[in-house]
Amino acid sequence: MNTNLERIKRDIEALGEFTSTPGAGNTRLSFSEEDRKAREYIKGQMKEAGLQVYEDAAGTIVGRLEGELKDAPVVMIGSHYDSVKNGGIFDGPAGVVTALESARVFKENNIKPKYPVEFIAMIEEEGCRFGGGLFASRAMAGKVTREELDKYKDTQGISIAQAMREFGFNPDEISKAVRDPKDIKAFLELHIEQGPILESNNKDLGIVQYVVGIREFEVIIKGRADHAGTTPMDMRLDALDAAASVISKISEFAKEAGEGTVATIGKFQLLPGAANIVPEEVKFTVDIRSKSQNLINEVSNKISKQLQNMAETKGVKYEITDKLNVNPVKLSENIISIMKSKADNIGFTTEDMLSGAGHDAMIMAGVTEVGLLFVPSKNGRSHCPEEWTDYDKLQKGVEIMCGTLEELCK
Repeated sequence: MNTNLERIKRDIEALGEFTSTPGAGNTRLSFSEEDRKAREYIKGQMKEAGLQVYEDAAGTIVGRLEGELKDAPVVMIGSHYDSVKNGGIFDGPAGVVTALESARVFKENNIKPKYPVEFIAMIEEEGCRFGGGLFASRAMAGKVTREELDKYKDTQGISIAQAMREFGFNPDEISKAVRDPKDIKAFLELHIEQGPILESNNKDLGIVQYVVGIREFEVIIKGRADHAGTTPMDMRLDALDAAASVISKISEFAKEAGEGTVATIGKFQLLPGAANIVPEEVKFTVDIRSKSQNLINEVSNKISKQLQNMAETKGVKYEITDKLNVNPVKLSENIISIMKSKADNIGFTTEDMLSGAGHDAMIMAGVTEVGLLFVPSKNGRSHCPEEWTDYDKLQKGVEIMCGTLEELCK
């Protein structure tokens, strides 16, 4: 496959221009003005590649190439194009650009697929605006409810439903985004590694065998606001003091679970947040990841018990709200074999890998066969302005995915 390095570079740089934080990394939140500009660019490139372009009810951009077989299941390739706040230009767009370049290669080489192909670009994978994440793929898999669209809100109090309406989508039609598993033959995604392994081991590509499971939830602990100078220590309902008794144990619980299990408190909010007031409320998120669902459950249960003990001993109240629950998945042996064979034939070196990051591929694995390919991240950096993947290394991944796509379409 003769992919074009300059086109790949052009696409990545073009998408990187659509940011609300120029000079301070890439910030492109879903249903934002930056989303709209990136969306128009992607749709334009799809149309130039001869694709039939539409958007599904969840906001996913789809460029379709019909196959020779009528009513045949589709082969999908793509990733997300939303970003974290102040992130890099490769996380997500690397996979979207892989899809765009593959579409161009198919057109230039007059490849007539037996099965139809959909080149896709998804939103809200990061969950950076509304929390949770993997929105577009979950909608496709039938895992997004209408109620969820009203429940989850951004920092300005705007719900997903409101944001969708303002963007031209109808939240009441979210169920129309659901795809029947029998209508999808396979799903392919290229992503940057977001870690140091490939670079450290001097490998060209990472072929993902497993993707970890994720449980993300929010904890709210409610105490009572009092004067910091006149309220004795033994008469306080200090929400922060109570929260500390739980937070201090979470890392310990993950370490006890072992097998690479991790737990992270990524957001923390204290109210009312004044130096002379006893904290009334603490809100924080917990993100647990492991290749074993049993270990995720084990850590979750320990945190729940710690919260119960906290409430009993500290006299405060608490509530837990689930944001994301995704089981660990094993990816397709068939697609792994195809990618490995393509890489070996060209002479690219590969590493068998476990993905510790959540990707749309993990949701799609509950629907169809999935292949996930990693390209190296410079110094393992990601979710920061310094995130970088050399373009020639990205091109190697594009070539393998393009070849794998052609094989799956035969």
